[in-house]
Amino acid sequence: MKATSWRVPGADIKRWVLLIAAGLILTCLSVTFAVDNYSKGIQFTVCMTVLALLGAASVLLGIKALVGSLLSALKYTKINTFNPEGLSSLLNEKRILVKGPKIVAIGGGTGLSTMLRGLKQYSSNLTALVTVADDGGGSGVLREDLGMLPPGDIRNCILALANTEPIMQQLLQYRFHDGMLKGQSFGNLFLAAMDGISDSFEEAVKKMSDVLAVTGTVLPITLDDVRLCAETDSGKTILGEFNIGHRDSFDTSNIERVYFNQQNVKPLNEAIEAIMEADIVVLGPGSLYTSIIPNLLVDGVCEALQKTKAIIVYVCNVMTQPCETQGYTLSDHIKAIEIHTRKGIIDFCIVNTASIPEELKERYLLDGAELVEVDSDIVEKMGIELITGDFKAINNNLIRHDSNKLAKKLIELVSELVLARDKDRMLDYYYARERLNTQIK
Repeated sequence: MKATSWRVPGADIKRWVLLIAAGLILTCLSVTFAVDNYSKGIQFTVCMTVLALLGAASVLLGIKALVGSLLSALKYTKINTFNPEGLSSLLNEKRILVKGPKIVAIGGGTGLSTMLRGLKQYSSNLTALVTVADDGGGSGVLREDLGMLPPGDIRNCILALANTEPIMQQLLQYRFHDGMLKGQSFGNLFLAAMDGISDSFEEAVKKMSDVLAVTGTVLPITLDDVRLCAETDSGKTILGEFNIGHRDSFDTSNIERVYFNQQNVKPLNEAIEAIMEADIVVLGPGSLYTSIIPNLLVDGVCEALQKTKAIIVYVCNVMTQPCETQGYTLSDHIKAIEIHTRKGIIDFCIVNTASIPEELKERYLLDGAELVEVDSDIVEKMGIELITGDFKAINNNLIRHDSNKLAKKLIELVSELVLARDKDRMLDYYYARERLNTQIK
């Protein structure tokens, strides 16, 4: 254990150690005075006895509170070796996460879960608001067969925030290759079973999160069984999230707007509360029309984004997406969000400006995808501050966001613009900066 570890602010250890020490001193002095000065009479002896009892009570109270602080810090955390160095680091890390900024991430698909893996290293005050418009793949099958909301995107977010062994991660992501369950993931079936023993899909998500010791909260944006529709500039109407993202390759029309097949889609109350209480709200990364915007169509979400004091950040995809954003510049992505919400809703935009290998660029181009063009002059005229840099990661010839780089930039942003400007949250700012410095090392 480092000699300075116990002196970290907010540890709730120093105060109880001092109380125990003060109680011991008071008890010892009282007993000593009572013994040495017993001839001063019964009144003096009674006073010393009372002080000794107060000292003893302080010791007991301090020990109880100290143990409580330790247990609270260790809650939901696994200790493999109970050694002083490990315990010290564990307590410090737990305090940092609990004191982390309140982050709300809105989206779905692979992009959202990728970002969450990075953010959970900095804060446990995380809320992921996930779209439930998915109707393809294994999620679509369960949706049709069981009448439940699609579990796929929610499963990915839960696993991204889960504190589980690698074998459990592999098990929940496992997809069956044969038989009636071919193409279905075990995680989807797990959530479907949980839905079967729960009173609601929301409760099922919470129970699965509890089982997997999730850092933060994962919530469906709505419990309504909605279907996503799209209108293109050719006058065509497309029904279904899967069909929107998997149009015929000969269909070169652009999406003009997306909407639900029903009106008055009610939001989850906890989702609105999370947005209102957030320090930062992150839109994306993810498919623009099928992962991000569907969340913003739910009643009350756009209004909450207008009223919240949180800074709102849009994380643009690294590449354009066939059938959704082919040929889109950065400003086109932002305009699409504003068309479905309102102008000026976004404060900051994070976008990758690093290049990718030519062979990979050509491979993506064959599929109709390319690097998003950053037309910074137009974006800045829209009143949005750009944050550029190298935020890409290349895994198995797929271009994704680097979860660590993206999370680091978001935490830096909320630390300097929110935590540092609130004198009542300087301790939170201290923890955020400490965590950033630790991760950099």
